Amino acid sequence: MFEDKVALVTGGAGGIGSGICRVLAEAGGKIIITGRRDKDLLEGAAGALPGDGHMGASVSVKDSAGLGALADLVQDRYGRLDLLVNNAGITRRVDHDDLGGLDDALIDEIFRINLRGPFACVRAFQPLLEAGGGGVVVNITSDAGTTYEGSNVAYVASKAGLNAMTAALARALAPKIRVVAVAPGFVDTGFVTRDPSYIEQAASEAILKKPLMPEDIGNAVLAAATVLHQSTGCIIPVDGGR
Repeated sequence: MFEDKVALVTGGAGGIGSGICRVLAEAGGKIIITGRRDKDLLEGAAGALPGDGHMGASVSVKDSAGLGALADLVQDRYGRLDLLVNNAGITRRVDHDDLGGLDDALIDEIFRINLRGPFACVRAFQPLLEAGGGGVVVNITSDAGTTYEGSNVAYVASKAGLNAMTAALARALAPKIRVVAVAPGFVDTGFVTRDPSYIEQAASEAILKKPLMPEDIGNAVLAAATVLHQSTGCIIPVDGGR
């Protein structure tokens, strides 16, 4: 269902991003991994994926001009884009009642990457998404956007905003482009495996009692792109029933 489709995943070398890329590549897609990391690292991550035709590109979602240049490169190499996965995001733990600890610089950076970044990507790649006869945008949000719990207040607001943007863009870009949000709960990535007790606690809060893995998010993205043809403007929770 995804053979020879072209997918671009922002933040594709991170924990959740790498799982998404792996699932899409195993399904036969050609994957473009982007991020702020070194180009050689991103190209290495792309080369390690199953299949061929993948590429890595070092560009930040904060860099609108860089995204435009990447869109030109994707046009020249592939001629279209079937799936855009807005996965890049940042946060830092600040207790919700510690208003002074959430400084302006951190607030601005969270909104710039988590909220403006996905919009900038959709804006840059809209023509390519339309070129293939109708592409799909999947925004990776978070259960924090609906539970209002999360690493800090600005992060919660950014994910709630991305949920709202998903619905607004779905209306604006229909019928050629579908826009869906996938909202993970706590995902077991290399970033937190140093503390197994935290993973166990997070799993215990979900009614399925199993930790979420990056591949679970990848499978939801693949489903949104390939079988949920009548779904747009919606939020798909992947949280074990948390």
